[in-house]
Amino acid sequence: MSKRDLALDLFKSFKSGVTRSINKPAPTKNVGKPGDPELIGELLTNMIEDREWNSGLAEGNLFITWSTIVGEEIAQHATPISVLDSTLTVQTSSTAWATQLTLVSENLLTTIQNHPSGATIQKLRFIGPQAPTWKKGLRTIKNARGPRDTYG
Repeated sequence: MSKRDLALDLFKSFKSGVTRSINKPAPTKNVGKPGDPELIGELLTNMIEDREWNSGLAEGNLFITWSTIVGEEIAQHATPISVLDSTLTVQTSSTAWATQLTLVSENLLTTIQNHPSGATIQKLRFIGPQAPTWKKGLRTIKNARGPRDTYG
């Protein structure tokens, strides 16, 4: 039995106005007779397990509960950006905050790992605010400082 992509099926049904045929059932476990009502919680749990969405939901919970995990003061100056290969990238409001959080990263990592959000984070990476780029236009000089290289 092949697994179905519920979002893709829903999109195709709205686009074409045709639903999938009955001979291809959803990948949920039927407990009772066919056509019996099922609890929505059980359907969602089965779908999450079948499609292996547990890690994505855990990361989403980490992002949503970030301020309760790290505290309000840190949450005002640091925002989680992404999780890639068990590394959480956090963007800070200044380079000073990035430096300070790097110094306490071991304690912060322990706090994140002990939180019941379920995210498996092994490493933290802090980046400062995104600075504007001086590279504009089609022609740029490699290793040049941009328009500032003519100042003094």
